[in-house]
Amino acid sequence: MEPWLAAHLPVLDLALDAVRAVQRAAARAGRRAGAGDPALPDPDPLDPALLDPARVAAGFASDRVLTVDGQPVQGFAPLSGFFATADGWVRTHANYPHHRSRLTALVGLPDDVGRPAFAERLAELSAQDLEDRADDAGAIVARARTEQEWRGSAPGRAAASGPLVRTQAREPATGTGDRPAGSRRDAPRPGLDAAPPGAAPLAGVRVLDLTRVIAGPVATRTLALLGADVLRVDPPEPAEIGWQHLDTGQGKRSAVLDLRDTRDRRMAQDLLDAADVLVTGYRPGAIEAFGLRVPAGAVTGRVSAWGDAGPWADRRGFDSIVQAASGIALLEGRDGAPGALPAQALDHASGYLLAAGVVDALTLRGDDGPGRDVAVSLARTAAWLLDLPGRDPVHPAAATPSGSGSVTHAGVTTARPVLPGYDDYPHPAHPWGTDAPGWQPFPG
Repeated sequence: MEPWLAAHLPVLDLALDAVRAVQRAAARAGRRAGAGDPALPDPDPLDPALLDPARVAAGFASDRVLTVDGQPVQGFAPLSGFFATADGWVRTHANYPHHRSRLTALVGLPDDVGRPAFAERLAELSAQDLEDRADDAGAIVARARTEQEWRGSAPGRAAASGPLVRTQAREPATGTGDRPAGSRRDAPRPGLDAAPPGAAPLAGVRVLDLTRVIAGPVATRTLALLGADVLRVDPPEPAEIGWQHLDTGQGKRSAVLDLRDTRDRRMAQDLLDAADVLVTGYRPGAIEAFGLRVPAGAVTGRVSAWGDAGPWADRRGFDSIVQAASGIALLEGRDGAPGALPAQALDHASGYLLAAGVVDALTLRGDDGPGRDVAVSLARTAAWLLDLPGRDPVHPAAATPSGSGSVTHAGVTTARPVLPGYDDYPHPAHPWGTDAPGWQPFPG
């Protein structure tokens, strides 16, 4: 076998297991709905032979598969990456303009500083001090730790606790709030058996997607693949990074609403009232802080960097940052310098786990009525990876799949779906922010 996703840690095993979770959930949903979907093979939907490791590897390394008019994309901005400090290493994340501005202000440099001058400045500073002060400033910096140091820390112990996918039933409506119980927002929601015979497992399911970057968009893209109507809604500023939307926006529509604006916030609430699923990447309480109320019967899915418990529960983070803090970066490095996994594997695996949890929550809603809250975190997925057997310290270089693992539309080459039976997504990514903020008619 080619060295797909080869690394010190068993990344391919992580990827295959995460995709199998979606396979299992889709099979359960399909049986419930009576769906005649090609992704639900007979007789054994869990047959490992049905998963193509090359296709899965291409999906997890989709940013390396992605090309626009034949040209690869630059995955990280100049001030994102590893930097040596006076006493160790840090990893920064500055892909979005506001994160870059906070980072340069943190170290007392102008916003237009180049990478060499930025590196010189960080070489004079303490890694731990940078991490601590970054959290207060809203910048994103993680000190590169050893695996043992992370496991013994309070945030590390919190990140490793609990299930990979946390699911909790929501309380039924009580009639409180600004609309009475029995209104559409609190009415019982149909189960998956309401889908027309022979339809995709999630036909008729409406998903409001308030996520960015990779993990959340991967989850909602998977729900769209399974037949859901997925509407992604973003604020107008900052705009999404163009290549990221091309990479993970397939099968969805994309609209822009400013939740600070009264009219747009009312439109968002109307969308939420009619949605079956809300998927967010916001920190706890952020949706409620905008004045939005999630219907009692809806399923919510949330992805976070560090989980809902522990001292880092409210801290910002990305896949690369979690790799650095959790010890993965030093395991994947050489000669004392940190390195990285061959893909944003924590993001992708968390996305598929979240999609599986949401599909199962929808299936269960058909049995007992209430919605459920489903949550995953990148740090919990990292703990799963660190606990898997099969480490290979002398692994070959990772191979990036091509050919059958990709598809091209209008000059944009992207990875194909990882689920067997699907050759492509329902449609390529719509141009960011160009769709109307409304739902499509129900099928049938």
